[in-house]
Amino acid sequence: MNAKYRILIVEDDDDISMIEQAYLEASGFETFIVSDGDKVLPLLHVEKFDLILLDLMLPGKNGYEICKEIRGELNIPILMVTARTESVDKIRGLGLGADDYIAKPFDPAELVARVNANIRQYSRLTEANQIELDEKGDEILIGNIRVLLHGWKVYKGEQEIRFPNREFQLLKFMAENPNIVFSKEQLFEKIWGYDYVGDSATVMVHINRIREKIEDDSKTPKILETVWGAGYRLNR
Repeated sequence: MNAKYRILIVEDDDDISMIEQAYLEASGFETFIVSDGDKVLPLLHVEKFDLILLDLMLPGKNGYEICKEIRGELNIPILMVTARTESVDKIRGLGLGADDYIAKPFDPAELVARVNANIRQYSRLTEANQIELDEKGDEILIGNIRVLLHGWKVYKGEQEIRFPNREFQLLKFMAENPNIVFSKEQLFEKIWGYDYVGDSATVMVHINRIREKIEDDSKTPKILETVWGAGYRLNR
């Protein structure tokens, strides 16, 4: 059932990339391998992929630089692969727009499960967004912030701000439910889903990333507020 999904594997270790390719193709995915970080974005300009499996340490541009560049232009799930297990690497990667991470060495079943979960979540959110467009207006206003449901665009004043998939869905959900406090767990279940492999700490990373984009001063947020001991509230 995964035959229609194309996965871009960005990995400079031939042994690892071949293992990843074997796991994914055995599960029905189509794969393409790139070993040089400098070649990723040019390829994405001419080829369409449904998910990027992105290693951190690469010749040319590293995984963090590639992730930041992709998020400046494209909305596509990014699963970051790292041999490091320290939480700082995971948080940094997610803060730059990665949707998820997996640490090497990983179990084949876990890799396939993560890929499936991210593609499924992306597809679900895309479909839900289209249904809402048929039923509701096209624009949400939060002060000088405009959230355009059609095209998944966000503007601060006249300047467009790039938002990855889950950042956009998180902002949209809270903008549609203003002045209500949601716990990290509630937001995680709503945006990432029960079947997503991860934890609610991811919410904090995405909230901070959104604040950097919409707040005048992200250290003293006025729009996306922390309610200590309870969760987060969007003031509108």
